[in-house]
Amino acid sequence: MALLAAERPLSELYDAMLLDLDGVVYIGSRAVPGAPEAVGKARAAGARVAFVTNNAGRTPARIADHLTELGVAAVPEDVVTSAEAAARLVSDRFPSGSEVLVVGDTGLRQAVWRRGLRPVTVDSGSVVAVVQGYARTLSRDLLDQGALAVSRGALYVASNADATAPHEWGITPANGAFVQVIVHATGVEPIVAGKPMRPLHEEGILRTGAHNPLIVGDRLDTDIEGATTHGADGLLVLSGVATPLDALCAPEHRRPRYLAWDVSGMNQTHPLVVAEGTRTRCGGWTVAVEGADLRLEGSGDRLDGLRALCSAVWSDGSVDPAGPDARAALARLGW
Repeated sequence: MALLAAERPLSELYDAMLLDLDGVVYIGSRAVPGAPEAVGKARAAGARVAFVTNNAGRTPARIADHLTELGVAAVPEDVVTSAEAAARLVSDRFPSGSEVLVVGDTGLRQAVWRRGLRPVTVDSGSVVAVVQGYARTLSRDLLDQGALAVSRGALYVASNADATAPHEWGITPANGAFVQVIVHATGVEPIVAGKPMRPLHEEGILRTGAHNPLIVGDRLDTDIEGATTHGADGLLVLSGVATPLDALCAPEHRRPRYLAWDVSGMNQTHPLVVAEGTRTRCGGWTVAVEGADLRLEGSGDRLDGLRALCSAVWSDGSVDPAGPDARAALARLGW
């Protein structure tokens, strides 16, 4: 997997932008700087936009309202949540009216109800499945009831397995962290509906009618791996969870096709990375690899330097991406 060049803005090359939300369009209650303008510009270029989020706590309508408040035009149909994907997984297996114990918030309960299932909060012999999603006020009682039902043999579905999520005050535990409570107590691993699994992005592709979507996200283990799973191209933005070191250390199935500071990168061209023998060049930066040694030289756009570093490290298995040479190169770039 190598970085690609683009002589035209990505929003002109791809027919749909499947955008993650947390860390890409907003962080908590605030828009990522420039994100509303970037979404509008992509739409003006002819790209269709869907907001594809692993967050199962809020309904599509509430998320659309929040986006609109931040200056991003959106209707509920633009929003695809992991709660919807999780509810579909259960409804495909059990008849209408089946009881499903929901360990989560309103968005997950409503998604289960819309699929013709009956959301409950207490375990009983009639509960056929447990569906777990992120909730800011998740209670010990709900975790207890979920663990009891899973131990009894109920199907266990997690909306997503993100361990962390970005908020204004920093990186905090997300649904995947709380899923491990039930996993640890029962020894049962859930079926995961959200990214990087296929159901969530498939729904985004269906809703946009995309033939050549670009998947945009701030996480390697969900957004970018999800792009790889679909055979789609991924744009990693550095406005959320992933760091430059994370990108450098990414295994092949989590390597993006493009790098950008933020979501405005979908409206930009992307430079060519040139490999010539032991040297890799992008913009004003050159990375030289000699055996296991790596050296960064040059000046210019820091992101070009990171592009050159990633390409050099990814193509040469002898370089330690977390070693002292790589860290010194990142430090020279200001990270």
